Amino acid sequence: MKVHRRVEHVMGMPISLALRGRHQDDARAQDAWSAVMEDLRWVDRVFSTYREDSFVRRLDRGEVTLAQCPGEVADVLELGRVAEIASGGAFSIWRPGLDPSGVVKGWAVERAAEHLRRLPDTDFCLSAGGDMVCRALTGPAWQVGVENPFDPKRLIARVPVSDGAVATSGTAHRGSHLVDARDGRVPEGVASVTVIGPSLTWADIDATSAYALGERAAAWLSTRVGRMALVVWADGNITRVQGPSRAIGATRLAG
Repeated sequence: MKVHRRVEHVMGMPISLALRGRHQDDARAQDAWSAVMEDLRWVDRVFSTYREDSFVRRLDRGEVTLAQCPGEVADVLELGRVAEIASGGAFSIWRPGLDPSGVVKGWAVERAAEHLRRLPDTDFCLSAGGDMVCRALTGPAWQVGVENPFDPKRLIARVPVSDGAVATSGTAHRGSHLVDARDGRVPEGVASVTVIGPSLTWADIDATSAYALGERAAAWLSTRVGRMALVVWADGNITRVQGPSRAIGATRLAG
C-alpha cells in the first residue's frame, strides 16, 4: 500500500508523518501537515525551556502570572501535577525550577494529530523524536519498531498499532538526562521503557515516570489502566507488562 512521507524539524527534534489512503498526497493532506507544524511551532514558542522569551521561562522567572499565560499552560501544569501524584513524586515538572518537557512533547503531538484525524479515509502515523500516534482505518496496523537501547540500530520488538500511541524513555540518544525527581538521582537497573496506550500524552508521561522509578518500573506500569509496556533492564532482560484490562484498539506486542 502506497505511503506518502513528510518530515520537518521543530522543538529540537524531527517531526515525521506517514500518510496513506484517500488524502495521502493532495491539498487537504498538505493543509493538515501545515496545521500540525504550525501547532508545534506555537507550542515551542510557549513552552520551550531554551527560549528566554517563552511563557514557561517568563513564568518561572516570575515575569508573568499563570493567568497571563495562554490557557494551555495551566492545562499542562495540571497534567504535571496529576502525573507527579500518580508516580509518587518520581515524575515532576519542578526540578527544581519549572520544566514541563516531560509532559509537553506527548501532549503537543497528540493535540496536533487532531488535524490529521479530520482527513476522511486516511491513515496516519505522526512521529516526534520516535514517539508516535497512529491511526489505521483503511489498511493494516502500522508497524512501530522498538529500539534496542544497547544498539539503536537493532529492534527488540515490533508494535502493530491501529489506533493508539507508542512512547519510549531511556538514555540511548540523550545520555543520563532522566532522574528520579524525589532525590535527583539517575535511576538504576533500567535501560529503557516503552509504553503503548490510547493517548500519546499519557504514554509519554508514563514511560518517563516508569523510567524514573528504576527497578519499580514494571511493577508500577502493571497498575496503569489500558497500558501495555516493554521494560528493558540494565542487564539486557526484558519484561512485558499488561496493565488492568481496557481495549487499546488492535494493539499488541510482537517480536
